Amino acid sequence: MSWHDVLIAMLPENLLLAAILLLLAVEIVSGRSRDGFAIAFAGAAAAAAAACALYVHGYAGEPFPGHFSVGPTAFLPKAAIIALTLPVLLVSRDDFAESRFYVLLLSSLYGACLLISSDSFLTLFLGLELMSLPVYVLVLLAFLRPESTEAALKYLVLGGAATATFLMGASLLYGASGSLAVTAFSSALGSAQPLAVAGAVLVVVAMMLKAAVVPFHAWAPDAYQGASVPVTAYMATIIKAGALLAALRLFGTTPVVRPMTDLLAILPLASMVWGNIAAIRQSSFRRMIAYSSIAHAGYLFYAFLGEGPGRYAAVVFYLIAYGVMNLLAFAALPRSIDDARHDELDALKGLFHRQPFAALMIAAAMLSLAGLPPLPGFIAKFLIFRNVLAAGYTSYAVLGLVASYLGIYFYLRVIQYMFMSAEEPSAVHGRPRRLAFLASLLCLVPAILLSVFPGWLLDRL
Repeated sequence: MSWHDVLIAMLPENLLLAAILLLLAVEIVSGRSRDGFAIAFAGAAAAAAAACALYVHGYAGEPFPGHFSVGPTAFLPKAAIIALTLPVLLVSRDDFAESRFYVLLLSSLYGACLLISSDSFLTLFLGLELMSLPVYVLVLLAFLRPESTEAALKYLVLGGAATATFLMGASLLYGASGSLAVTAFSSALGSAQPLAVAGAVLVVVAMMLKAAVVPFHAWAPDAYQGASVPVTAYMATIIKAGALLAALRLFGTTPVVRPMTDLLAILPLASMVWGNIAAIRQSSFRRMIAYSSIAHAGYLFYAFLGEGPGRYAAVVFYLIAYGVMNLLAFAALPRSIDDARHDELDALKGLFHRQPFAALMIAAAMLSLAGLPPLPGFIAKFLIFRNVLAAGYTSYAVLGLVASYLGIYFYLRVIQYMFMSAEEPSAVHGRPRRLAFLASLLCLVPAILLSVFPGWLLDRL
């Protein structure tokens, strides 16, 4: 391909890179720290628009043969995760004024975009590290509580373990197949060669660690609680989406067989059960969302049990619905100087009487995450379990549905606190974020459209 074709095929990534370079150049030229919000938001919005335009035109290409390729199935999820970053940037306006935050965030987003188009383990590894490394620093940037240091360290150590596991798995697959192409993974799924099977299992374990699936979830509760609200929102949506889309790139449409079936059934089921049960006991909102995300990671990995053709639609729709509603909850959260106190669920008591709009937005998000109709979370779970049932795993589907009901309690408890509980006299009164209303609208509008017209998106997946 010519350089022109390479620039077009990687236009979303190139626009993100241009925004990163511009942020750095402005700070270097000015000689002092500058507010990079406008540049970062414009760059992300342009990248999302470019991905949408390329998807609409059905553009397909292979700028780096064997390593990086693009097409409609890559541009649509790429546009989705870049668009999901826009509410995160709006929410971050009150917490971060320095350009280094936006440089790190866009760098991580660049890595997530690389994952979606990776055709080899080399680019897949590069994307995973570019996505993960900046987030370790982001957890520490807004040092709001002492546990932030411990959270970042735990995330760094377990992230390093995921990297080592991934590299070991890729090495074994290379040894078994002689190829670094991601197709070596799908070939290993049906292989009787122990080396290939071991490599595939290690790669899946690395993806599960990145997505916080039980028993590889220990980093998530501490990291979510220790980070600031915008960073927690980013980790709960974009990082999880990146890990799942990387797994989707690996599995493709290849049906899974044993022993991979057991790995993709037992661990995600344990994740659903433990995530929902542990969330019930939490008094911190962000820690509760962390355990909720652990349960949702289980639902998402369940999709790989199903037949290949329905796998892509189920995972992408779920990630969009889950991301939109999670971000809606974080966008509506009031902001307070006392971060630790305001993170307590008790701080939400009587919120409807103080800030009705914020309470309604959080309630809609909780009901959707619980999977109640007609909200998009219900449709997303329906697609997952329909795929599992169609593949003949009836018992796993039933157990997964039972596990999903465990989560209804703690989601409804948040609503009960906001609408039916009296405000505590010692409660810390937070104020709405400056751009919270706009961020909420960016999440609310697509949530309504997904609830009313889910077929529009599903027809394009």
